[in-house]
Amino acid sequence: MRLAILTDVHGNRFALEAVLEDLRGQAPDAVHNLGDTVWNGADPAGAWALQRKHAPPSVRGNTDEFLLADPARLDPETRSHRAFLERELGGIPPELAALPLTAPAGNGEVLLAHGSLVDAWQALFHLSGEERAAQVRAWPGARVVVVGHTHTEGLFTQGGVTFVNAGAVSRQKDGDPTARWVLLERRAGVWNVTFRRVPYDVEGAARWAAKHLPDGAQEARVLRTGFRN
Repeated sequence: MRLAILTDVHGNRFALEAVLEDLRGQAPDAVHNLGDTVWNGADPAGAWALQRKHAPPSVRGNTDEFLLADPARLDPETRSHRAFLERELGGIPPELAALPLTAPAGNGEVLLAHGSLVDAWQALFHLSGEERAAQVRAWPGARVVVVGHTHTEGLFTQGGVTFVNAGAVSRQKDGDPTARWVLLERRAGVWNVTFRRVPYDVEGAARWAAKHLPDGAQEARVLRTGFRN
């Protein structure tokens, strides 16, 4: 069994196109998307159309929740960006409202989430070992847990469960702007993890962001440099 897992597209069509081309070459049995689908970005409408067709989200991300919240409860900057996305997308994608926080895959041996298994805003890798174990106990049979959210690739094993952070398709924070995704392969009863990094048209994405986004110059800098701060 081969599972392709991507996360944190953040509306970057340019990066997503490159990831989808790369993962097709690996011939996965299924593609899973861990959310943060359209917030920020470079052509979020195009990125959402590609996700809808080739990688529909399996769980919701924390920024997806901005699109589901009462606009009156958002700060002015967040509300402005949400209004921009609503115009770009022609409304809020109805699929987002139905997404769970956690979803099983791989015949129940793989768990998918964005942040943690109980909160899209909580970074699973930042919790204590006992906190992680307590969340996983609610899912007997899980052998691999894959998350995103922090835009930082990672892997470790605890209590017989392998925890994977798939990195991010867009908006890197380590100085390398290449897009990321993860391939899980089950062979002879063992799950293997391969981290994939994919170059893409960063400059094209940055120019799109600079021209169209409300805070386009800042987003263009993030995309070009691979640094978020």
